[in-house]
Amino acid sequence: MKKGWHSKKIGEICRIRTGKKDVNEGNPDGKYPFFTCAAEHTFSDNYSFDAEALLIAGNGDVGKVSYYRGKFEAYQRTYVLTDFLEVLPRFLFLILDGKLKEKVSKQKLGNTMPYIKVGMLTHFEIPVPPLEEQKRIVALLDDAFENIATAKANAEKNLQNAKALFESYVESIFINGQSEWPNVSLGDLCSFVRGPFGGSLKKSIFVPSGFAVYEQQHAIYNQFDDIRYFISEIKFNEMKRFELLPGDLIMSCSGTMGRVAIVPKGIRRGIINQALLKLTTSPKILNTFLKAWMESNAFQYALREYSGGAAIQNVASVKILKAIKAPLPSIPDQKYTIIEIDNLLCETQRLADIYKRKLEALEALKKSLLHQAFTGAL
Repeated sequence: MKKGWHSKKIGEICRIRTGKKDVNEGNPDGKYPFFTCAAEHTFSDNYSFDAEALLIAGNGDVGKVSYYRGKFEAYQRTYVLTDFLEVLPRFLFLILDGKLKEKVSKQKLGNTMPYIKVGMLTHFEIPVPPLEEQKRIVALLDDAFENIATAKANAEKNLQNAKALFESYVESIFINGQSEWPNVSLGDLCSFVRGPFGGSLKKSIFVPSGFAVYEQQHAIYNQFDDIRYFISEIKFNEMKRFELLPGDLIMSCSGTMGRVAIVPKGIRRGIINQALLKLTTSPKILNTFLKAWMESNAFQYALREYSGGAAIQNVASVKILKAIKAPLPSIPDQKYTIIEIDNLLCETQRLADIYKRKLEALEALKKSLLHQAFTGAL
């Protein structure tokens, strides 16, 4: 450690308490910030603290650190650090924000709801330089982090713009094509099979290995390797109408609705569950063209309009889906359209990779600056 610096436990340099309030005692329209263990604070009509403080999430977003000065309320699993000795609150915030979450993630307790015990905080050691050195480090880091935040915001905006440009271009293809392409009912272009309802896929019938049961996640993430549930060959033969074949499309039918994937070659034989819809295209339409159209706003708007469900939307009727009108250009035009979309997608992904690498580099720079600062090398 650098000469003149000392190692201190957090419990030695500040007071550590927890809030006393339950989450449901908050009021989104309240006057005072109410710090819970969520990513963002809510509000309260009352306050229990009036201080310069650091707030640490004890569960939920475990180890998240916030800084606040003034009147506020705190949840019973939020740690409140006040009455600082030998350390500037902002200096301590920068240390904890950079190191605490990573360290306590290895120590956090509990499975379904991880949490931090107070001892993890009181015994957490930090470097404490003289106050003037702390002020210098805080000033340097604040200035650097402001510039990094601006650069990250620009990179994230460029990343969003690249994705928006791709989506806008795809949308224009289908909008411009509608004036020339005939529209045909979706039911005339493919066959539909909704996954089995009722008790036919109860967990009691699942076996350790065998034929796969494909779920909504496979359509959402377009990945088919991660299989959680299996059925026996006897059960598979009973439910063969739900079998997935290479080239089929699957669509998620509830919650994250309307995500589409094409079943690739070489997947494990299996069936769909009740949260998926299987579409098998006719020779009149390419599965790649149909997928591109189903991912466009034209289909997504129609899907949401005709879907039922309050808290969670779901595909209420396959019959309604069959009636939705889809564009049907010639096969050569379909192929040309897919080539155009694929070319732009490649360029979009190239730009996205550049911006993602820049974001990663900026985050690495931030960690490097923190490491230098708190080892006395800055």
